[in-house]
Amino acid sequence: MISVEDWALIRRLVADGVPRRQVARQLRIGRSTVDRALASERPPKYERPPVETSFTPFEARVRALLVEHPSMPATVIAERVEWCGSITWFRENVKRLRPEHRPVDPADRLSWAAGDAAQCDLWFPPRRIPLEDGTTALLPVLVIVAAHSRFVTARMLPTRKTEDLLLGSWELIQQLGAVPRRLIWDNESGIGQRGRLAQGVAAFAGTLATKVVQLKPFDPESKGIVERRNGWFETSFMPGRTFTSSADFNAQLQGWLDKA
Repeated sequence: MISVEDWALIRRLVADGVPRRQVARQLRIGRSTVDRALASERPPKYERPPVETSFTPFEARVRALLVEHPSMPATVIAERVEWCGSITWFRENVKRLRPEHRPVDPADRLSWAAGDAAQCDLWFPPRRIPLEDGTTALLPVLVIVAAHSRFVTARMLPTRKTEDLLLGSWELIQQLGAVPRRLIWDNESGIGQRGRLAQGVAAFAGTLATKVVQLKPFDPESKGIVERRNGWFETSFMPGRTFTSSADFNAQLQGWLDKA
C-alpha cells in the first residue's frame, strides 16, 4: 500500500500533466498502482486487523450487561462474567465500552428550532461576594442559553426580585442578538408561580413579542441545557478565583465566556 504522501504526489503530478508511465517510473511503483491512486477520491488508510486479547471472549457479555445496566461498576461486571484476569485491565476495557451504552441525556432528546426558545435559570455560585456596605452575600447569577445553538450568556444580579430578573434578562437577550420566541423558566418566584406570572413579567414579554413559559415541577427534559451549563460554571469557571465585587465577577465571567 502506498503512503498518503505518495497518493497525494501521484494525483498532483498527473494533474500537472506528467504522464502516468513517467510517474510510475519516478516513484518506482507499478502503473496499476498509479491508476488506483487516481481512481480513489480518498487517501489510502491502513486498517490494523483486530487483535485477540484476554478480554475479547468476555466483550459480548460485558456489552450485554452495559445495555441493561449502563452504570454497573466494573468490579460487579467482572464478577458477573466470571473474569479471572487483571482487574485493572478489565476496568480499562469497561471504561472504553461504557460511553457506547450510556443513556441519552434527557435534555438532548428534544430538538429545538433556531430562534424558538432560550432556557433561563438562576445559578448560585458557592462564593460570597463583597458588597458596597462592607458585608458579603451569596448572589444569584442569571443564565440564559439559546436552546438551538447552545450560546451561553450569564450575569450576576443584586437580587432575585422581578425587577432585577427582567433587567438582567433584557441585557442577556441583547447578547443573544435576537429575541427568542419563548423564554423557558422553572417556577422561579420572581417570574411567576402556580400558573400566574409575577407583576410586570407579562408586560415585559409583550414588549419583546416573546412568551414566558414556566415548566411544571420535576421536568428536567425541558430545562436540562441551562442546568448543565450551571454545573459547567461550577467545575470550570469557579475554581481558584476570587472576586472583589459583583462587577468584578461579571467582568471575569464575561471574559471567560468569550474564550470558552
